[in-house]
Amino acid sequence: MKTTAWPDTIHRVLTENRVRQVGYVPDSGHARLIELVRGDRGMRAVPLTTEEEGVALAVGAWLGGERSALLMQSSGAGNCINMLGMANECRVPLLALVTMRGQWGEFNPWQVPMSRATIPSLEAIGVVVRPVDRAAEIGETVAAAAQLAFNTCRMVAVLISQRIVGAKAFK
Repeated sequence: MKTTAWPDTIHRVLTENRVRQVGYVPDSGHARLIELVRGDRGMRAVPLTTEEEGVALAVGAWLGGERSALLMQSSGAGNCINMLGMANECRVPLLALVTMRGQWGEFNPWQVPMSRATIPSLEAIGVVVRPVDRAAEIGETVAAAAQLAFNTCRMVAVLISQRIVGAKAFK
């Protein structure tokens, strides 16, 4: 069951946590949130060609005195592993919001392996992982993740279940 209010909740939490830069690779799961960020004069939406560029964006934002967030799919998390080592070693806070693929009702078999590897891969490189399976829990989960990331200079990823986002269906 796909719900649509969760992107609005995340946008509110990003605003409350003074996030100014949001990197993203275009993704239908994050489409509404990307639209909100692009329409917000207090935030800069930064389209990326690949997710690991978002880690570099977060480092640059932090060094420049701003907070950032990175939006991606679970398949993009695998692209970031090497770059996340830098953020870990340098204690750069990173708030990642990951829409999961390869779970609930997935049609694409290529999405399943990274879905299964997302949590262990991120944890192995030092990311604190917070999965969320219910839309009603997204606001508090993202708020707590933002506080943990920005207050302790850690990398924190909120994994938004495919059950919330909805499974894609290509016909």
